[in-house]
Amino acid sequence: QVQLVESGGGSVQAGGSLRLSCTASGRTSSTYSMDWFRQAPVKEREFVAAITWSGGSTTYADSVKGRFTISRDNAGDTVYLQMNSLKPEDTAVYYCATAVARTKLPDTLSGLTTVKEYTYWGQGTQVTVSS
Repeated sequence: QVQLVESGGGSVQAGGSLRLSCTASGRTSSTYSMDWFRQAPVKEREFVAAITWSGGSTTYADSVKGRFTISRDNAGDTVYLQMNSLKPEDTAVYYCATAVARTKLPDTLSGLTTVKEYTYWGQGTQVTVSS
C-alpha cells in the first residue's frame, strides 16, 4: 500500500506561482514514479508531470513545459511541483498518483496513458488562477 497526501494549493493571479507538495508513504519501491495530474471542471483528468523516485528522470506535458518544474526532496518521499507563470487555464484540482510496476522495472517513468492504470491517488488540492 502507498499513501499520498498533497498540499500547497491555493488561489493566485495570472503570472503568479505556487508550489505543490505530495508526500508518499508505504511501499513506493514497488511503483514506477510519482506523477502529477490535474482535472478542471467538466474536463477529463490529464497528465501534468512525472519524476522517478530516484529523481533521475522527469517528463512534462507540453502545456506546462518551461513553466512547471517537478522535483523531489533528498529523502525521496516528497515530490514538489513548482508552478510559475500560471494561467487561468491551469485552474484545476491537482492530484499526485503512482502505479504499481507491472510491465517495467520500478523507479522508471511509467509511460502509462490512462488514468485507470494508476494504483494510488492523493486526495487532490485545488489551484485557482484568476485573470
